Amino acid sequence: MHRVALAVTEGMLHYELSIALEVFGADLTHLVDPWYDFALCGHGPVRVGHFRLEPDHGLDHLARADTVLVPGWADTDLDPPAELVDAVRAAHAAGARVASLCTGAFVLGAAGLLDGRRATTHWAHTGELARRHPAAAIDPDVLYVDNGDVLTSAGKAAAMDLCLHLVRLDHGSANANKIARRLVVPPHRDGGQAQFIATPVPEPGRHHPLAELFPWALQHLDQPLTVEDLARRAGLSSRHLARHFKHLTGTTPLQWLHAQRIRRAQELLETTDDTIDTVAETSGMGSATTLRRHFHRTVGVPPDTYRRTFRP
Repeated sequence: MHRVALAVTEGMLHYELSIALEVFGADLTHLVDPWYDFALCGHGPVRVGHFRLEPDHGLDHLARADTVLVPGWADTDLDPPAELVDAVRAAHAAGARVASLCTGAFVLGAAGLLDGRRATTHWAHTGELARRHPAAAIDPDVLYVDNGDVLTSAGKAAAMDLCLHLVRLDHGSANANKIARRLVVPPHRDGGQAQFIATPVPEPGRHHPLAELFPWALQHLDQPLTVEDLARRAGLSSRHLARHFKHLTGTTPLQWLHAQRIRRAQELLETTDDTIDTVAETSGMGSATTLRRHFHRTVGVPPDTYRRTFRP
């Protein structure tokens, strides 16, 4: 029987923890038999958010597991506990498959398990994870990354995607689908985190050289705007415009404009029944073909798939 150990310490996120408990800690032998031999590991009792947990074993028990799960780490500005990092490192050295959920990737990084590997975490923290672990290739767009012995998931609900992926690996797609059906979640989601990332727009009312340009550009996305058009509107040279854009948004004028058009297309797909041609024209993409190409490349799924997912 495959042994799964879930590591718990103070300072972890309860949402990702509960997902792991629901998938691996519940008795699902009526659906898949044999199921997992599950253990909750930590030095307890442990308070996680508003919950108090009583672990079955200490953290040293992680080294006996076939799979070790590390839930999200709440305060990424703090280093995770050394005893947790050491226990995760020891479990991996003993041959365990180690998977992090959301910001649990910071624990794996501290254990040295991300070096030389591709990894992900919640999109809001990928920059910090990359800064701390430059030897890792951090991908901000995907829902999860599978390196075989080290797996990482993106933020929050992506923990479920990774857990179902593990079930699929261990018990096959048919059984993973059974579990997904029981949990009333899709067995597999298309695309990645790019579907959920908001593009940067400086706060309204903030005084800066482009304060009037941003709302004007957003109102004219359906027009074929160029860098020269934006610079002329802002009363700046193209060079100065690019410098201010980089400072305020972290990107170039054309990249920002493209991101806003993609976001406008997302809003229209979510809130209207407009045809793809109309969405393309209104968002400034010109044609349905152009919209589909850029939307798929940026968001990770075609516009029609995105609409089915997000349209109420």
